[in-house]
Amino acid sequence: MKVLGLMSGTSADGIDAVLADFRGRPVRPRWRILASAAVPYPGGLRQQLVAAGQGAPLPARDWLELAEAVTDAQAEAARACDPSGQAELVGCHGQTVWHRPPEPARLGASWQLLLGPRLAQRLQQPVIFDFRSADLALGGQGAPLVPATDAALLGGIGGWRALLNLGGIANLTLLPPASGPDRQRDVLGWDCGPANTLLDLAAQHFSDGELNFDAGGTWADRGQVREPLIARWLREPYFHQKPPKSTGRELYGQADLERRLAEIQSQAPQAAAADALATLTAFSAAVVAQDLARGPRPLELLVAGGGARNHTLMNQLVRRCRGMAVRPLAEVGIADDQREALAFALLAWWHHRRHPGSLPSVTGAPRPSLLGVRADVPG
Repeated sequence: MKVLGLMSGTSADGIDAVLADFRGRPVRPRWRILASAAVPYPGGLRQQLVAAGQGAPLPARDWLELAEAVTDAQAEAARACDPSGQAELVGCHGQTVWHRPPEPARLGASWQLLLGPRLAQRLQQPVIFDFRSADLALGGQGAPLVPATDAALLGGIGGWRALLNLGGIANLTLLPPASGPDRQRDVLGWDCGPANTLLDLAAQHFSDGELNFDAGGTWADRGQVREPLIARWLREPYFHQKPPKSTGRELYGQADLERRLAEIQSQAPQAAAADALATLTAFSAAVVAQDLARGPRPLELLVAGGGARNHTLMNQLVRRCRGMAVRPLAEVGIADDQREALAFALLAWWHHRRHPGSLPSVTGAPRPSLLGVRADVPG
């Protein structure tokens, strides 16, 4: 079955689209990527989404129009990837504008902005969307959802295998070995902390809005890393919270950046913008390295997401993740901007096949659940 997957992450920089073909058993399907595209959001829309995701007040009318704009941008990305309409089904994550993990006294909640029936009408194809709600209703985190698809699409090797997505937030998947005493262990996964959210906001701050991100990490590469600050930041509560856990821009957004920049300035009054970017970049790598050091220790770390193109961030990962091979996920056939869109194509196919899409070992829900809501073409 040909399925189109659409994904826009916490960075809100645009939409990744993948057209894939899935066949065979849902637990380990035969799969092939047929086409892909990456379509940036228009600048004004991205700014609105980032502001909304950090709590900027909007009247109801503006929320509605923002949802319409996001949905129409998803349709454009779908057409860019699949102009002839080969897909029989579309899986669309939508744009997260707020994520609240579960708390002892209440369930979690997560808002992915999208008008599913409108997208189905625009594309004239059925759409599976709202993938997180079923797991959240069971008491799970609703995130991350990609570890289940990593296990199905890639499988294990001779030892533990880690997959890292460096989007706005860094999240990890740990796949158990294909053989040996750990082969029956659960797939693990969680959100580590900030990857690009703070870096992008810092680049915008220091460039007075001229840059949306530090391309290739070249600005950070000119700076000095303030290791004592990183050591202090790594002691913060979220980084010592045991999985399952999830986070987002709500915790690691503008207010968090301002606090960290103030601490850098307090410790080093003469610190340049490059020093701040270097320290924040190294911090993103250090958060991941600290999580991986707790075990199980993987043989290799496959990296995807926009951060995989940040050479300074990748160099920091190599330096801090000693003893494991750090390499791009693209080396095993999935480009860094394809992984999550491919995952939501698979999650949509699983919905069609009535196959559960969540892993209790990752989300903390008491049982797996069928993910997504189906919107058929109105008519």
